[in-house]
Amino acid sequence: MPALACCVDAAVAPPGYAFHAGDGSLPSPVQFSGVPPAPTTTATASIESSPSHWSSSLSSALYKIDAWGAPYFSVNSSGNIAVRPYGTDTLPHQEIDLLKIVRKVSDPKSTGGLGLQLPLIVRLPDVLKNRLESLQSAFNFAIHSQGYEAHYQGVYPVKCNQDRFVVEDIVRFGSPFRFGLEAGSKPELLLAMSCLCKGNPKALLVCNGFKDGEYISLALLARKLALNTVIVLEQEEELDLVLALSKKMSVRPVIGVRAKLRTKHSGHFGSTSGEKGKFGLTTTQILRVVKKLEETSMLDCLQLLHFHIGSQIPSTALLADGVGEAAQIYCELVRLGAHMQVLDIGGGLGIDYDGSKSGNSDLSVAYGLEEYSLAVVQAVKFVCDRKNIKHPVLCSESGRAIVSHHSILIFEAVSASVSSAASMTNAGFQYFMEGLTEDALSDYRNLSAAVVRGEYETCLLYAEQLKQRCVDQFKEGSIGMEQLAAVDGFCELVGKAIGLSEPTRTYHVNLSVFTSIPDFWGIGQLFPIVPIHRLDQRPAVRGILSDLTCDSDGKIDKFIGGESSLPLHELEGGGRYYLGMFLGGAYEEALGGVHNLFGGPSVVRVSQSDGPHSFAVTRAVPGPSCSDVLRVMQHEPELMFETLKHRAEEFCHHDEDSDDGNDSDHGMGNTALASSLARFFHNMPYLVASCSLTALNNGGFYYCNEDAADSAGGDEEQWSYCCA
Repeated sequence: MPALACCVDAAVAPPGYAFHAGDGSLPSPVQFSGVPPAPTTTATASIESSPSHWSSSLSSALYKIDAWGAPYFSVNSSGNIAVRPYGTDTLPHQEIDLLKIVRKVSDPKSTGGLGLQLPLIVRLPDVLKNRLESLQSAFNFAIHSQGYEAHYQGVYPVKCNQDRFVVEDIVRFGSPFRFGLEAGSKPELLLAMSCLCKGNPKALLVCNGFKDGEYISLALLARKLALNTVIVLEQEEELDLVLALSKKMSVRPVIGVRAKLRTKHSGHFGSTSGEKGKFGLTTTQILRVVKKLEETSMLDCLQLLHFHIGSQIPSTALLADGVGEAAQIYCELVRLGAHMQVLDIGGGLGIDYDGSKSGNSDLSVAYGLEEYSLAVVQAVKFVCDRKNIKHPVLCSESGRAIVSHHSILIFEAVSASVSSAASMTNAGFQYFMEGLTEDALSDYRNLSAAVVRGEYETCLLYAEQLKQRCVDQFKEGSIGMEQLAAVDGFCELVGKAIGLSEPTRTYHVNLSVFTSIPDFWGIGQLFPIVPIHRLDQRPAVRGILSDLTCDSDGKIDKFIGGESSLPLHELEGGGRYYLGMFLGGAYEEALGGVHNLFGGPSVVRVSQSDGPHSFAVTRAVPGPSCSDVLRVMQHEPELMFETLKHRAEEFCHHDEDSDDGNDSDHGMGNTALASSLARFFHNMPYLVASCSLTALNNGGFYYCNEDAADSAGGDEEQWSYCCA
C-alpha cells in the first residue's frame, strides 16, 4: 500500500512493523504493543497457540471428538476419523477408517468402487447393536446392584428412524432380551407388526399416539396375531372405542394409560411434559378410566402406565423426580385394583451432542447410560418398597440414544469463497484517491493518523466509515465500479496490516440442509460436524457451510461449543474434502423434505469385517434420482421425457434441414439428445464431483459422471429412457 506508506513514515510506525513503499500489499504484522487484539474463542485459540506442526491428537481436542464421539469415534494415525464399531471392546485391528468407506463407495465401478454419488449416509449396524446391548447391560447392572425384583425390557420408537433395515436390525439384535417396538401411527403400527413377527414373542408392541377406530382395530388384530400388544390411552375418549371394538372382535385387550405428570422439564424438548402437555390423561381422567373399566369387568386389562417428561432429559435429578411421581401413580393403580405389570418411563434418555457433559443445555446431558439406569431403578424401588407393591417390569422408549450414533452423513465441500480484493499499485491508489469526496479524504487522513498512534480499533472505524462513504458515492453515480472495488481492497489490506484474522470463509457443500439436517433449520439443533480426513494437518481457516439450495436459510453457521464458524482446511486443487455430520441417526431422515427438489442421500450399510480394510459394505442404495423427487410432487417423468423428446425431434429436424454453410453442428442427433435427456432424469439432483461433457454423435453432448462415460459404449439403444 505505497500511498499509505508515504503518509505514515516507517520511523514512527507502530512497534513491530512498518509500511514499505513499493509493495503492492502490506506485510504481515509481528508482535507489537498497543491495543490488544479482540479475544478469541477457545477453538480459535487452540489453532493459533499450537506449534507449527500438527497432530491427530490436536485435531481430536480441537473438534472435541473424544468428548462427543467416545467410545465409537476417534482420529487414527493417518489423520482420518476411525469408527470403533464395538465401542470400548473394539480391538485395534477392528477399527474402520471412514475415509476408506467413502472412497470405496464413491469411486467409479471401473476402479473397483460402487459408483455411488454423495451426499452419503453410512449406517453402522455394529454400533447400533452395541448401543442396544449397552442400554440393556446398564439396566441389568442397576437391577442386580439394587436388588430390584423385576426386569427391564425396552421398546424402540420407530418414529426416530423408520428405515426398514434399521428397525429389522433392532428387532433382531434385541431379541435375546425381549426388546420391542413402539408405534405412533397406523403405518408405524403396520411396520412394527410385520417386524415383530420375527422378534421375541414376549417383546412389547406399545401403541401410542392419537387413535381412531381403524388404529384400535389394527392393534387388536395384532393381539390376535399373538403379538404382545398394549394399547396406551392418550385421550379418555379412546377407551370407549377400545371397549366396543374389543367386544366386537372378541379380543381381550391389554390397556395402558399415559399420565400427565406434574414434573416438567424446562428445556426445548420439555414442551410435551407437565399438566398442559400435548399428550396424556390427568389424574381425574385416569380415575374415570379405572371406574369405567371396573364397571365393565375389564379392570384386569389395565396393565401398563406410561409417561414422558420430554426428550433430552438434562439431569438424573429431574429424571428421578418424574419417575418417582409416576411410581406413585402406578402404586395407586395397583391399590385401585388394576393388574399393573409394566411402568413405561417413555423417552428422554439423552445424548451428548457437544461433549460438554452439561445438564444446562439442550445439546448435552449430565449423565451416561449407567447413571440413567440407576436413577430409574432407585426411584421406582424406593416408592414401591415403601408401599409394599411388587416391582414392575421397567420399559423405556429410548430412540435417540439407540440410533443416533450408528448413522453418519458424509458430504463434500466443492468450493470456498476467497479474498476478492486485488493488490493495489501506486497508480491504482492515486486513481482511487482522485475520486473521493472531501469527507472521504478526511476519513483517510484520520485513518492514517490512527495508524501512527497505534490506535487500531480507531483505524478500523475510519476504514469502515471511508468504505460506507464510497458506497454512497457509487449509489449516487459519482464513482465507478473500479473505485468501489479499490476501496474494498484498501480496507482489507488495512485489516491485514493491523493483525485482523482472516474473514470467515464460506464453504459450499454438496448438500441440502433442509433435506439432510432439517432439525438445524427447524429448531436450531446442533450436530458435531468434522472433516473426516486431513486431521493430521493444521486447519488454516475458519468457515461456515452453505448448501446447494436457493434459500438464505440453507447454511450452517452455528456449531457445537457456541462457535459461529468451523476450523477447516484449505481446499486442495483436484483433491476432495469430505465432512461428516455425526449423531444424526434419529429423526433427520424422516423429517427431511425436498426443498428445491433435492432428495435424500445415498445410503450404505457397513459392517466390521476381518478383511484387509476391516469392513464390508453389505448394502448400497443410490439416492433418489431427479425422476424420483419429481414424482413426489405429482409430476410424471415419463410424460415429461416424451414431451421434451418430441420437442427435441422438432428442433433437431429443423437444424438438420437448414443449410447455412456453417460446418459446425448446431444441434444433436435425435438419439443423442434423447440419451442426454434420459441421463438427466436418471441422475441424482446433487452436483457430480467427477463430471464431464462427453461428445456423442456428431457433436451432441450429455452430462455424466465417470461411470456413465464408461458404460456408454457404442450401443445407442441403451440410452432409451425407462422408469425404474
